[in-house]
Formats: sequence, C-alpha cells, structure tokens
Amino acid sequence: MKSTRQAIAFTLAGALAISTLAACSSGGSGSDDESSGSDGDGKVTLKVVSLLPGSEQEAIDAFNAQVEEFETANPDIDIVPEEYEWKATTFAPQLAGGTLPDVFEIPFTDAKTLVENGQLADLDEQFRTLPYADKFNPAIIEAGTGADGHVYAIPAKNVYGVGLHYNRALFESAGLDPDQPPTTWDEVREDAKKIADANPGVAGYMQMSQNNTGGWQLTVNTFARGGRTQEVADDGTATSTLTNDGTKEALEWLKAMRWEDNSLGSNFLLDWGTMNQAFAAGQVAMYTSGSDVFTSLVQTNAIDPATYGLAALPLEGDDAGVLTGGTLAAMPANVDESKKEAAIKWIDFFYLGKLVDEKRAVADAETLVANDQPVGTPVLPMFSQEQYEQNQEWIKDYINVPLDQMTSYTDTMFDLPLVGEPSQKTQEIYALLDPVVQAVLTDENADVDALLEQANTEAQALLDQG
Repeated sequence: MKSTRQAIAFTLAGALAISTLAACSSGGSGSDDESSGSDGDGKVTLKVVSLLPGSEQEAIDAFNAQVEEFETANPDIDIVPEEYEWKATTFAPQLAGGTLPDVFEIPFTDAKTLVENGQLADLDEQFRTLPYADKFNPAIIEAGTGADGHVYAIPAKNVYGVGLHYNRALFESAGLDPDQPPTTWDEVREDAKKIADANPGVAGYMQMSQNNTGGWQLTVNTFARGGRTQEVADDGTATSTLTNDGTKEALEWLKAMRWEDNSLGSNFLLDWGTMNQAFAAGQVAMYTSGSDVFTSLVQTNAIDPATYGLAALPLEGDDAGVLTGGTLAAMPANVDESKKEAAIKWIDFFYLGKLVDEKRAVADAETLVANDQPVGTPVLPMFSQEQYEQNQEWIKDYINVPLDQMTSYTDTMFDLPLVGEPSQKTQEIYALLDPVVQAVLTDENADVDALLEQANTEAQALLDQG
C-alpha cells in the first residue's frame, strides 16, 4: 500500500492496473553483519522473513521443515528465520535502523520509492539467473524495477484481489444462507444488521481504521463504487479527488451502519492484524481484505476453516473495480554479493520455484499438508492464468482449503476489473484518511462532506510536493 509517478497496466483476463506508491524517505542499512556474508566457517548466514509474530506451532513446524530441506540442498547457506509483519508505520524506521532481515517483504507499492532513495540492493544479475525470469507478467516485474531497468525487488508470495470475507456460522445464526453471500452493498448492510441483532456484541460488518489501513480500505470501497481518489496526468501531475461520489457513498454507508443500524460492534480501531484476530474469534462477521488472507487466518489466528467464506466484492457504478496488490522480496542496499547469491536461491526455493515446477510444487504441498497448513488459498497468478491452473492441477490432491466455501470469489476471479492502488503519496494519503474513517465510526455528527474537503486539501498539498 508508496512515490513514483508511474502507474502500471497489467492484463489478467482483463485490465489490471498496478500502481506504485509514494513514501519511505530515510536511507536504510541492513543488519549489522551485512557487510560480511560469511560466518567464519565459509557458510553464508542469511536472515529471512519467516511468519507473522504469534503464528501457530504447526505453521512454525512447516516453515522449519522447509528451512531444513533448503539447507540440506544448500549446505553452504545458514538460514536464520525472523518473524516479520510489514506495517506502514514501522517499516521505514526498521529499514533505517538495520533491524530488518536480509530478505524482507514489501508491498508492490513500496519498491519504486525505495529504489529512488537508494535503499534496496540491485538484484538484477541474480534475478536473471532464474530459469523462469522471462515468464513473469511484465507489469509485476515492473513493480520492482528501477529507472535504470534493473530489478531491485522480486515478486514473491502472491498477487491478490480484495474480496469480502465472512463467517458462515454467524450467517447461519441469523437465518442467512452461507452459500448465498451478499452481492450488493445494500445486502451487506442488511445481512450485517441481521447478524448483529442475532448476536449481541458481534460486528455484523467492520472496516479497518488505523495504521494506514483505514485509508487503504476506504480506497477499496471507493473503487468498488466506481470512484477514484486521485487522477494523474501524462506529465505526472496528480490531482486529489477524495471528494468523489464513491468515497462519499462509502463513508455515508459506513456511518449509517454505525449510527442507524448499530451493526459494527464496539471496537473501531482495527488494522490488518487485529481485524484478522477479531474475525477468527467470531467477533466480526464480514470484512474486506486481500483474497489471500485465509492462509494468515490459519497460521496466526487458528481460524476454524468450517466457519470461513470468501465472496466477490460487490461492484456498483460504471467504473467499479477491485483493488489489487501483491508482495515483493527485497534486500537492504548494502548487502554483499555472497548474500545476494544466497538470497536468490532462497527466493527461488521458498517463493517461486513451486509455482512453475511440478516436483517443487508437490514437495511444497506435501510439507504444508504434513503440518496441517493450508494449500490452495486463492490468489491471482504471477505468470499467467494457464500457469496458475497448471500449478493447481499439480497440487490438486493436496488442496485442503475449503474452496467450495469460496466459489463466489473463485468463479469470477479471472474476470474481475482489477485496479491498482493510487500511484502518488499513497501511504501519506492513507494515513490522513484514517482519522476520517475513525470520525465516521465514533462521532454521530461527523460531517462527511467537511471531512473529505479537509482531507482533499491536505492530500493535494502532499501531491504538490512532487
């Protein structure tokens, strides 16, 4: 969810625009030992992202099994896992302070600015050694490519489209059919009220509101109603459009659910992690987030898969779209060549090879299933729809996620009108929208028009900084 004046067009059975965003500023360094890749006995020590803090033991066991497999195949590399969760409010000081792993994860939206600021290592030479380097969707590679044409951040983990996540058990408790999730925002509101009325203390629906996620999800809801939050001219000049009808409608809708329906519960300060926690605990019945979140709900929040449902995001308006994003693997600028060489082997093994090689795909799935970890969570393809479907065929005997509870999303995932996040000053603008969302949730007299006018003025001032 950060500045470059460039939006990326990405075709995926339709038009997918993935934009790069504006943001981190201070120069960064890596961990203290990054100037020397070897640990004294000739091995390269490589610190890598493992799992989210607080992950379940089964997830840790699965990750450790993968590390053991990698180290057996690469005895000259010592992998040191570190728990990690990217947050807009903490990433910049972590990078500047050298406390990130050698290989860390960033959203698509961060790479351009980090490259411009000289904060990422040039991984182009290593990336080109991958046998499938030329098979990626070009727009995904572009997200991590600098102005010099070199690759600094490599696609990793997934590409997602935002969906509507819902609790099937709570639907049933309110007399709703969990196999018929809402398809319009009015239906979301109606179902949320029924669920809240039938389950005192439960939020029938809730929306993230802090640590920049309030602005992120307000943008999701704006796109879904046909609005856009900024316009960028061919010369790169950006105009804030936060007063558009889609954003107003999204906030008025949220306000009505809070103050007229009383269907949003009582906790109005949730971000990505705490929202997942509340949802898995049955405290929230519906929320919007990336289609890939089921894996985290299992690994970190021990969700009961039988209660989980995934639906397509309701779309209304002539230009309605589904916000999309993804993850890149990157390294601090000052890592040495030995760590780069080790890192590309790890990135190939852990993130990418399993997507294009049958033997690797099956081995990965076997490890995950043996440790009760999810296999087959819906994501959008990094390469092509055909490659994605081939991969799913390879691992079909291991898929253990409840796909029959996700058909509202998966039946349409390749036809979604995907739209990338706004391309300029994105994190800063998300941050200034957090209090707008919070105001609507906590102040019955909140003036949506006035809030958006003020936010629009502040956003334009940020955009005018260039």
